[in-house]
Amino acid sequence: MAGKKSKFSDILLNIRWGGQALACLYVSILSGIVLALQYNPAEAFYSSATLELVAPYGRFWRALHFYASQGFFLLLLLHLAVILHQKGYIAPRISWLRLMLSLPTALLLLFTGYVLRGDATGEAAGAIAEHIALSIPIIGKPLNQLLFDISTAGMRKVYANHLIGLMVLGMFSIWPHLRKYQVRIGQHLQSALFIFLACLFLPAPMEPARIGMTHIAGPWFFLGLQELLRFVPPFWAGVAVPALVLAALFFYPNSPGRQKKTTAAILLWCAFYTFLTLISLYR
Repeated sequence: MAGKKSKFSDILLNIRWGGQALACLYVSILSGIVLALQYNPAEAFYSSATLELVAPYGRFWRALHFYASQGFFLLLLLHLAVILHQKGYIAPRISWLRLMLSLPTALLLLFTGYVLRGDATGEAAGAIAEHIALSIPIIGKPLNQLLFDISTAGMRKVYANHLIGLMVLGMFSIWPHLRKYQVRIGQHLQSALFIFLACLFLPAPMEPARIGMTHIAGPWFFLGLQELLRFVPPFWAGVAVPALVLAALFFYPNSPGRQKKTTAAILLWCAFYTFLTLISLYR
C-alpha cells in the first residue's frame, strides 16, 4: 500500500503542471479575443447573454474561455504546490517576487471575468470588491478608481483591466519563466482535447437576477471571503486575511527550517479558508 501511494505521489510530482497551466492560458487568451470582438461593456449582461445567440458558436466560445481560465488558475496552484513540496531551488528573491506576482494577477483576471458577465453573481462580486477596495486606508479610493469604479464608470475600467492592464502585468510577471520554459501545445494535446470536448456539453454559467433572491453566492474562490465578511469588517476579511498567505508566498524563505514553518502556516490558512468555503456552500 505504501509503495502504491509513493508511486502515485511520484506521478503527481512529475506531471508538468506548469506546462498544462500555460496551455490553458493560451486557449483562454485565444477564446477571449473571440469574445472581446462581440462584447459591449456598456451592456454587460445583455452582451453576455446574447453572445451565445449572435456570435457563431458563441456558446462554445464562452464555455471554452470560462473553463480554460478556471483550468489555468487551478493548474497554476498545483504547479506552485509541487514547487513548495519539493523544496528545491528557489529563484533569487527579485525573480521569485516577480514570479509570485502572477498569482494575485491570475486571481484578479479570473475575478474580473466573473464581474464582466454582468449577471447576479457578477454584480454582487463587483459591489463587494468595490466595498473592500474602499475600506483600505489612504489608497483605497484611488485603487478602486484604477481597478473597478463600477458605480460610476460601469464596466469600462473592469473591461480595460481584464483585457489589457492585468494581461500586461501577468505577462511581465511570468515572461522570464516563459523564456526559460517554453511550452509546445503539441505536448498537451490530450488536455486541450479534453477541454474542447467538455465545452461542447458544459455551458458557461450565467445567473440572471431573480425576484425574491436573498442569497447570491460569489465565484467559488470568493466564497470563503464572502463568508468571512459576515463576521469581520471588509478590510480585515478582504485585505488583511488574504494578505497573510500572499506575504508567506512572496517572502518564502530559502532555509529548510524556516520553509517548514512557512509551509505549515500556508497549509493552516488553506484549511481555514476551505472551512469557510464549505460553510458558504451549504448556506
